Amino acid sequence: MKRIAPLLCMLCLFVAPHLSAQTQTKTDVNKDINVAKVYEQVVKEGYGTPEIYLKLANEYYFQNNYVLAKKWFEKVFESEKPTDKKIIFRYKQTLKALKVQLEGNPYLAVSDN
Repeated sequence: MKRIAPLLCMLCLFVAPHLSAQTQTKTDVNKDINVAKVYEQVVKEGYGTPEIYLKLANEYYFQNNYVLAKKWFEKVFESEKPTDKKIIFRYKQTLKALKVQLEGNPYLAVSDN
């Protein structure tokens, strides 16, 4: 019995850290959190701003989800006049990917002036 007690203590010392390490997982913010979902929730709660719309547009643009990118780019253009050529370029690329005609687009007409 005297030999079993020290062995049990030793076993607990070696097993306990491994058990706790398995229960703890790290969250990698770059992989585990969907930024678009977070920003969409912010908009849904009524806190949408042109900056948030642009973040959503860019996020979906880089995910190749051009339908949603178009939606959010147009929301940006509805709330403020586009001045950054990069934003206009990405919007045009989005329209081209969706095979939407560029001529007559009201958002591009405003940006050409």
